[in-house]
Amino acid sequence: RRERQRFVDKNGRCNVQHGNLGGESSRYLSDFFTTLVDLKWRWNLLIFLLTYTVAWLVMASMWWGIAYLRGDLHEVRDDTYDPCVANVYNFPSAFLFFIETEATIGYGHRYITERCPEGIVLFLFQSLLGSIVDAFLIGCMFIKMSQPKKRAETLMFSHAAVISQRDGTLCLMFRVGNLRNSHMVSAQIRCKLIKSRQTPEGEFLPLDQCELDVGFGTGADQLFLVSPLTICHEINSKSPFFCLSQRSLRSEQFEIVVILEGIVETTVLWGHRFLPVMSLEDGFFRVDYSQFHATFEVPTPPYSVKE
Repeated sequence: RRERQRFVDKNGRCNVQHGNLGGESSRYLSDFFTTLVDLKWRWNLLIFLLTYTVAWLVMASMWWGIAYLRGDLHEVRDDTYDPCVANVYNFPSAFLFFIETEATIGYGHRYITERCPEGIVLFLFQSLLGSIVDAFLIGCMFIKMSQPKKRAETLMFSHAAVISQRDGTLCLMFRVGNLRNSHMVSAQIRCKLIKSRQTPEGEFLPLDQCELDVGFGTGADQLFLVSPLTICHEINSKSPFFCLSQRSLRSEQFEIVVILEGIVETTVLWGHRFLPVMSLEDGFFRVDYSQFHATFEVPTPPYSVKE
């Protein structure tokens, strides 16, 4: 089989890159939270670590700065001296005080005295800033971990689509299954045909998208996906495959994208049908996933529906 450039890979990733955005790239910063969620995990973790590290160092420097400006770092410590923060002698001790305050550890060795109004104001600012940073970053990580992208790993699509007759009508069919015991009730499936075409006016439309009817009018697109289902697209006069025959299929260039909690491109086999995967055993129905992708040839006219 000769390789060709896909618009959508088998794993659902779209091969589209945005370039020459110019001033439009600032739109990503206007919705920075969504941009952060959409980043890859390695960048999220890097931003997470850098944000906390920088915030800790800045706040520790501010506590050290207060002690330095008040002369607490140079004064002789005795029972009569009342510093802004007790037992802060240098930057490491100021950093430890900040960590103890931020994490509410409270060892009791370092504390703010009542004669330091600037320390009290900085403590309030630190509490507000820490709450905002925690809410932003932890919320971002939670949303990213709860995204359903990995759910698609347990959704199976047949490697190939088949074309054969069903109820006297030529149909394009493919199979979809759910590996998890958690049922996908009210799941909806859609199909898109992606194919370049030229309009009667001479306009060329690259990667034009056309909807494939898989039961929208009858409700068959609403799936009760507790066992593998065969999705059927009836090839009639309204179908984009109305003129497709077995001979023309070999030279056609198109992609079929199936949308069900994920996107997968399929290939097409003319004159094939899926092997059964369900059997009745002792009080239950057994699904044999070893035959999930298996097909077999059936007598099917090699002509298009139009022919």
